[in-house]
Amino acid sequence: MTDFQRIILVHYHEIGLKGHNRASFEMRLLKNLEALLAPFPVVTIHRIAGRLLVFLREGTDWETAKLVSDAIGGIPGVARVSCGFKCARELDVMAEAALVALAEAGTFATFKVAARRNHTDFATGSMDMNQIIGAALCEAYPNKQVRMKNPDVTVGVEVVQNASYVYARSLPGIGGLPVGSSGKVVCLLSSGIDSPVATWKLARRGAVCVGVHFSGRPQTSDESEYLVDDIARVLERTGCIARVYTVPFGDYQREISLAVPPELRVIMYRRLMFKVAEAIAHHERAGALVTGESLGQVASQTLDNIRCTDAAVELPVFRPLIGTDKLEIIAEAERLGSFEISSQDAPDCCTLFMPRAPETHAKLPVVLKAESSLPIERWVDEIVDAAEVRDYACPAYRGKKRA
Repeated sequence: MTDFQRIILVHYHEIGLKGHNRASFEMRLLKNLEALLAPFPVVTIHRIAGRLLVFLREGTDWETAKLVSDAIGGIPGVARVSCGFKCARELDVMAEAALVALAEAGTFATFKVAARRNHTDFATGSMDMNQIIGAALCEAYPNKQVRMKNPDVTVGVEVVQNASYVYARSLPGIGGLPVGSSGKVVCLLSSGIDSPVATWKLARRGAVCVGVHFSGRPQTSDESEYLVDDIARVLERTGCIARVYTVPFGDYQREISLAVPPELRVIMYRRLMFKVAEAIAHHERAGALVTGESLGQVASQTLDNIRCTDAAVELPVFRPLIGTDKLEIIAEAERLGSFEISSQDAPDCCTLFMPRAPETHAKLPVVLKAESSLPIERWVDEIVDAAEVRDYACPAYRGKKRA
């Protein structure tokens, strides 16, 4: 039996809708794949018509090929991943490759062949290829049925100018745009369920994400910082986090709790967090802030309170979860792989010095009057200077070093 070259076809959707700048998006995705697939036996990655083609090292086994394709499927910008073989543009060779691909596809009862040619210099049309290759598969699997609608396995055959690609394992990716194609954002990142999902969603839209974690230290333990690092490691697998600033915030919360009316504490905490995040964003040359807030989920996330916290900064504040309920967010966290980490109890600044009855409909003039007695500008400078930085693997990140 012929020993075929293992390949992975990387399909995209949104990138294909771009105009004259499409090549820059393709190259960004290609560079992200090259960097993130460094631990795997990848020989090279090529741009071909409407797709990227990943060549695996000779001798790569099926289980390793599946691991590579699964890793690719989680990288933003990838719409579909097809794992198979490159072979000659000869019908008997393509049929042999289809047999090998189908044998590796696992248990199935029904199948079909979906062939297409991208160049008319190949004489056999798509329908004829379906029949010829399908007949070879039927002969090899007489007990399996051909089903044109919703088969268990679809054997894909693509004929291009100088080769053909055959595969039977094709899975959807997460879609979106490649990280690094949509600028940079600063994300308020806690050890909870919501903010990692919000960060991931912005990364899926092509943004380079820099996290800021507000730790309750020294008023609480530093346990939340370790959980945030674990979450960042999950995001790092697909290049969705570049750097995390950890900010010891507990003492400033204590000062606020002693100086302002109890019902306004949460809003004051949030406004100071936003100002610190904006200062870090200016240092990072980021264009927006990101939070995991969902409308009405807690007291600080009412329309009036959101308006009061937004007024603390000039940068736009993105809230990708604003219309999402908790069960939907949990489902996204499970898909991301952060839910189990976020479900662990850890004291953090979110529950520190909380009032019994927080304000849910704050008025900005009242908030500004209460805030006027606080040395906000000095605090922001102190907090930013005290921030601790940890970098993660994000191929698109070009960050500034700390002074």
